[in-house]
Amino acid sequence: MTEKLKIKISIADRVYPLTVEPAQEEGLRTASKKIDATIRKFEESYAVRDKQDVLAMCALQFASQIEQNQIDKSTSLEDAFERLKKLNDKIDSLLLK
Repeated sequence: MTEKLKIKISIADRVYPLTVEPAQEEGLRTASKKIDATIRKFEESYAVRDKQDVLAMCALQFASQIEQNQIDKSTSLEDAFERLKKLNDKIDSLLLK
């Protein structure tokens, strides 16, 4: 059994203590850096008065990216399935001759 790590992650100038698996540490640290970079981008681009608004916009942006990736992946799988089906139909027709 692996030992869990106690780490501190900073998001929007607040520190959050976490207990995580060693394999999760790098991903969490990278995610917190991306969140902070996105916060800075929103603060520079828009007149934002409240961190809550900036955090909500960050959450929306990251969630929409995940959803779009799922949609793109699903579409790619459907396209691949259709191509395989057509190829299979051609093979079947050739074998029946």
